[in-house]
Amino acid sequence: MQFPSPLVPARLIRRYKRFLADCLLEDGREVVAHCANPGSMMGLAEPGMKIWLEPNDDPRKKLNFGWRLVDHENGHFTGVDTSVPNRALGAALEARQIPDLQGYHTVLREVKYGKGSRIDFLLEGAQQTYLEVKSVTLSRQPGLAEFPDSVTARGTKHLRELADMVAQGHRAVMLYLVQRTDCDRFDLARDIDPAYGAAFDAARAAGVDTIVLGTRISPEGIEIAAPLASLA
Repeated sequence: MQFPSPLVPARLIRRYKRFLADCLLEDGREVVAHCANPGSMMGLAEPGMKIWLEPNDDPRKKLNFGWRLVDHENGHFTGVDTSVPNRALGAALEARQIPDLQGYHTVLREVKYGKGSRIDFLLEGAQQTYLEVKSVTLSRQPGLAEFPDSVTARGTKHLRELADMVAQGHRAVMLYLVQRTDCDRFDLARDIDPAYGAAFDAARAAGVDTIVLGTRISPEGIEIAAPLASLA
């Protein structure tokens, strides 16, 4: 998935109100960027960090910039926009590029299911597959990506609803897309949200499958990469 507009480098001044960030462009201008990430962004929102913004001239948008990447300045990047995984994965699913997700003829998005929820993807084929996607950006140990980065009651609800789909005879998959290029392993951050960890264990025992995929990230775009080892 290529970014629609070329990204521009900046330095983070501060993130606030969860969805706003003050940023300093290389030409000295200070701008406000939209931060499409409701999580804590632990370790990714320190003042002075190099970041990449996507400019836009859409009159329907209140802000002219969107925060897309953190540049760790060591050759590695983290994608902070939580809408990117669904867009990148959607393209990969339609191209039949995910080895563990095959045998379907139709890809549907945002289909209502469960109790007032919407599944990210419903894959229709010989067996319906309910696919939920989570963006993973937390890393507290070198090489290890973790989820979640804050308490997520919504994520716990999703795991329970996936287990319900398995009980109804469907396949259900929890897919973690690691939006970091500096990690090769994945685990749950059980200390951050024990309830999510318990719900994950119950869902797996009920037959919910787990897939962990890496990404290739640059200021040009984000692509789905090879599976990562899961310790969860």
